[in-house]
Amino acid sequence: MKLYDGGKAPNPRRVRMFLAEKGVDVPLQTVDMGAMEHRGEEIGCRNPFRELPVLELDDGTIICESVAICRYFEELHPEPALFGEGAVGKAEVEMWQRRVEHRLFMPVAAVFRHLHPAMKEWEVPQVPEWGHANRPKATAFLEFLDELLGDRPFIAGDKYSIADITAFISIQFMKPARIEMPEGLDHLMRWYQEQAARPSAQA
Repeated sequence: MKLYDGGKAPNPRRVRMFLAEKGVDVPLQTVDMGAMEHRGEEIGCRNPFRELPVLELDDGTIICESVAICRYFEELHPEPALFGEGAVGKAEVEMWQRRVEHRLFMPVAAVFRHLHPAMKEWEVPQVPEWGHANRPKATAFLEFLDELLGDRPFIAGDKYSIADITAFISIQFMKPARIEMPEGLDHLMRWYQEQAARPSAQA
């Protein structure tokens, strides 16, 4: 088994944080995304979209997409449960994971990809209007999360889950995307500081 890893990029980090929370060690093969190594044939023959991370199993099976990779390891190592427990618990984690991904992670990514000068060769064409349109979407969802976290410890309820990982990665991704955290989000900042103190935050 081998995980083709992209370093500081958000999706590879999401998988590494998940594995750290599980206490699972997987051999990593570092791919230099800054040097565009992920666009080369080593990744291209494993993922036609030439994106990371990519998990290659011992039998040659390839699993791409960060959440799919996390689900694979959840099945192998069900404790601690990071995709929820029971029918309702799993549905609630799925609901919040998708909300965070679509309303925070993806808007932050759009701002970064369409406005950052370093992404000019990656996002072709860059559409600055789309980047600017997504900035208020991201900040509006942060305000929503602040209210949500006023009466619960984690995004999906009483237990830490992949929704927290995705939200934490999204907020850290705001720095290179040049999105400022709105002031006064005390509940969100309490939650963020608690996540930053977890050992997995260093993965």
